[in-house]
Amino acid sequence: MARKVIRRFLPDAAAVKEKPALQFLGDLLHDPNLFHLNRHSVSLAFFFGIFFAFLPLPGQMVLATLCALWVRCNLPITLALVWITNPLTYAPIFFATYQLGRWILDVPGLASSSEHNWAWVMEEFGQIWKPLLLGSVLTGVVVGGLGYITMQLFWRWHVVRAWEKRKREREERSDGQ
Repeated sequence: MARKVIRRFLPDAAAVKEKPALQFLGDLLHDPNLFHLNRHSVSLAFFFGIFFAFLPLPGQMVLATLCALWVRCNLPITLALVWITNPLTYAPIFFATYQLGRWILDVPGLASSSEHNWAWVMEEFGQIWKPLLLGSVLTGVVVGGLGYITMQLFWRWHVVRAWEKRKREREERSDGQ
């Protein structure tokens, strides 16, 4: 089943519970729903993991963890998907989300500077934040929604395929007798 495919890529629940960085969660981490692999839990994890990955906020992992605890979806999948935005991908992703927000708000682009550094970003933050946040939230909702739908469809396809396989095997056994 789809559960077996996904389980190959996930850490063991006991190993996650023993992580020192997660001990502050205490008994919340011992909720078995946070590690269940079912269509609902995994689909929600895909939505929230991808959604928080597209938010240009510090502490995406903490926010995603709190959300996974609140909605009781699969915690390891949620946290893994937050890493869509990582040191190699965050610049092009957030530039694209900024451009989307700029296009929706019909805001002119920033004057190009020869030097794009942290000081430049802080100076221009007043003009950047609205289009960046709008584009990021919209992209997170859309791409997260697509991830949710894709997991729902993948899970359903996998289950139907397994049913059909069992049906063929039963028919072959009954024909052979």
